[in-house]
Amino acid sequence: MLKYRLLVYLDEVARSGSIRKAAERLHISASAINRQLLALEEELGTPLFQRLPRKMILTAAGETLIHHVRQSFKELEWAQIKIEELKGLRRGEVTVAMMSGLAANLIPRAAADFRRANPRVKLHLQQMTRGEDITSAVASGDVDLGIGFDFEMRSSLRSIASVTGRLGAVVAPGHPLADKSSLRLSDCMPHPMVIADDSTVIRPYLNDVFARAMVALQPVIETNSIEVMRQSAMMDQALTFLTPFDIETDLRSGRLVYIPVRELGQQTQTLMLIGHDRGTSAIGSVLAETLKGMMLQME
Repeated sequence: MLKYRLLVYLDEVARSGSIRKAAERLHISASAINRQLLALEEELGTPLFQRLPRKMILTAAGETLIHHVRQSFKELEWAQIKIEELKGLRRGEVTVAMMSGLAANLIPRAAADFRRANPRVKLHLQQMTRGEDITSAVASGDVDLGIGFDFEMRSSLRSIASVTGRLGAVVAPGHPLADKSSLRLSDCMPHPMVIADDSTVIRPYLNDVFARAMVALQPVIETNSIEVMRQSAMMDQALTFLTPFDIETDLRSGRLVYIPVRELGQQTQTLMLIGHDRGTSAIGSVLAETLKGMMLQME
């Protein structure tokens, strides 16, 4: 592994085009720099510089190496900035764009855990309905993190964590189907249903399943609000179709019951946590780790 000091020598000689000038700027003897460069060239088995009478010019091998050296310097500088941010009593702000179903479940719990450990950090939590709005906000840098279902990824985005869940029937504990271990669509049809509307990521899955089963969807309520679906199931004895991620808090408290539906067995949704491919702030990375940990627990 190349030592950091040698990389500094190499970079300075490449910039100044002279061992003598590099030595003056680094306050070290020219012979010491030359000796280490010669040893490096011998170790690599190829010259890194053309030694002309008045100038040192990088060879093709030297150009390749210096590119990686400078990239390493940039990454080290970025890491140092992140460390300094963390040392600064974890101050700052983090913005997260999220889909609506997570606003009453995973996000508040993650935010509470994060705030207990980082009380000086301000969180901005923005609810968005469409996945493309979230990916656009992350790609443009308007938000630090995005969390939601089935994002279409772009080259400027990176996946931080993902977990898969299956759509199933969701009812209150007192519902006639609540004690069932599994259901068929035909079991669900006699009961009032609250269904996600066409603007949601859930609806295409339901349309496909009901069409293949040759059953007409006849909801009493259509909505783009996961909160309405949850509350309708709790208060109106209605049946809805959601993933365990959408009702995570309600499952733990016993307010709602999730029941697998045979025809929905292959209908999965992927909960994704995304960020920009260039990374996020140090404190944003801490929040990402908190969210990632909770997501993996739910899988």
